[in-house]
Amino acid sequence: QVQLVESGGGLVQAGGSLRLSCAVSGRTVSSYAMGWFRQAPGKEREFAAASSRSGVSTYYADSVKGRFTISRDYAKNTVYLQMNSLKPEDTAVYYCAANEGGGLRNGAAFYEYWGQGTQVTVSS
Repeated sequence: QVQLVESGGGLVQAGGSLRLSCAVSGRTVSSYAMGWFRQAPGKEREFAAASSRSGVSTYYADSVKGRFTISRDYAKNTVYLQMNSLKPEDTAVYYCAANEGGGLRNGAAFYEYWGQGTQVTVSS
């Protein structure tokens, strides 16, 4: 059974940076395409970024493109989301997710495994 555990959230001022981590256990991270999603209060969960199994291909929502970077450390079995130039509208709970199908998907339904989430709050 694969487990995903996010960390690295917190409170940051607008314009600042955070790096989220998603530690994968139970299987190697190379088994999955990985994604990051976020959910703000009162809003639906939305896609932020995805990475192919190899990590070579990535895909970003327009709202984060150029500011967020998804990456992997295969030795640590961990996926990261580097978030720069943060804005108050980036405030949300951020979730890591794993997709066994391996494709770059922006739909939550394609992801079989989810972490518990980590809170990111950006103050203006």
